[in-house]
Amino acid sequence: MKKLIKNGTIVTAADEYKADVLIENGKVSAIGHDLTKHADEVMDAAGLYLFPGGVDPHTHLDMPFGGTVTADDYETGTIAAAYGGTTTVLDFCLTNKGEPLKDAIKEWHEKAKGKAVIDYGFHLMISEVNQEVLNELPSIIDEEGITSFKVFMAYKNVFQADDGVLFQTLLTAKEHGALVMVHAENGDVIDYLVNKALKEGNTDPIYHALTRPPEVEAEATGRAAHLTGLAESQLYVVHVTCSDAAEKIAEARRKGYQVWGETCQQYLVLDQNDLAKPHFEGAKYACSPPLRESRHQEELWKALKMGHLHTIGSDQCSFNFKGQKELGKGDFSKIPNGMPTIEDRFSIIFSEGVKKGRITINEFVDLVSTRAAKLFGMFPEKGTIAVGSDADIVIFDPNIERTISADTHHMNVDYNPFEGLKITGEPVSVLSRGEFVIRDKKFVGKPGSGQYLKRQRYYSPLKIKETIFR
Repeated sequence: MKKLIKNGTIVTAADEYKADVLIENGKVSAIGHDLTKHADEVMDAAGLYLFPGGVDPHTHLDMPFGGTVTADDYETGTIAAAYGGTTTVLDFCLTNKGEPLKDAIKEWHEKAKGKAVIDYGFHLMISEVNQEVLNELPSIIDEEGITSFKVFMAYKNVFQADDGVLFQTLLTAKEHGALVMVHAENGDVIDYLVNKALKEGNTDPIYHALTRPPEVEAEATGRAAHLTGLAESQLYVVHVTCSDAAEKIAEARRKGYQVWGETCQQYLVLDQNDLAKPHFEGAKYACSPPLRESRHQEELWKALKMGHLHTIGSDQCSFNFKGQKELGKGDFSKIPNGMPTIEDRFSIIFSEGVKKGRITINEFVDLVSTRAAKLFGMFPEKGTIAVGSDADIVIFDPNIERTISADTHHMNVDYNPFEGLKITGEPVSVLSRGEFVIRDKKFVGKPGSGQYLKRQRYYSPLKIKETIFR
């Protein structure tokens, strides 16, 4: 069945224009005017924007952490993502030292099987580098299409890898065309500060932030960038929270290093004071790196505008306040780290960014969709509306005003960190590969319909404009 969306305003990272979009076999087959005679079903999008489906490069679904498991799995998490305008997620596949990487990948495939309602792919965690790991990586890239590897510089004695592992991963990525991602915090210093705080009887959630100051993030970001330059490789710094770290990325890029930066909507609208809320309410806001003092918010917006930061991920990692976050009562270091953020990323960035004049509407599309699709080997199938692209389209009303609340969200969690935030703009309908997942704000998708994405190798985005449709 051919679908036609007519009278909408198409917005990509480069253009904004009124046109009709014809969809056939899951792809955009034509863009133009007076295409009604070619369609079996016609939808009128007058007064609405047509955005490329959001690409969320940073999620944690069905992930074990701190003695518990995230509240949202691949079904509830991707349904919430779709309600919010996201049609592609890249989730992190955790690995165990001494075990084959392919065993972990198999486990993550099982987590998603029959559940995902939108398309998805995996990043692969690298915690050790030895001959077995080095032998596995080329086939993982070729057979699984996993072309991004994550190294943790924090979570000592849990996820943290040393600089040797990071450097060897960078060298391997350069050789095989992969993008290395880092959680950039100095885990050794954090471990010292956390133990010191606990010994002094400082156990409240606010100390989660005070023991992970901006300096430890900036130091690790700069160190990772220098190692990237030395390896002549490529680096993507996840969840940048502060101006100090953003400047380290800008400095590396001025030197010609291929270093990219991501931030998240929570760092743009929430701040460190949230962690100080009484009655243990601050635990709702414990994530790593932590929320910063409010002065960093505008600096991050400026970094996005100036091109020092390049994508906005959600870092979705949901834990219920009751029964999960409460594991850290009396010891902030035991609070499961993370927040439910997958659903509101798209609308918050539109409202706080475009509507408030911080970024243009084209920059918005680039930040929430196009740039991630390019960096992670999915463009031009994902991240744009063009003939030949997947018909991942968000029909968006830019004038709807609403208030974010746990009472109305679709995540499987008992609170929303953005509770009470008034925003403007909301997805009305969302299509994934030409099929409605959300229609008139109601879920009409099917668990298991989301497809696993085998992604292309990383290559310099300077060459992406030469890409042709495969």
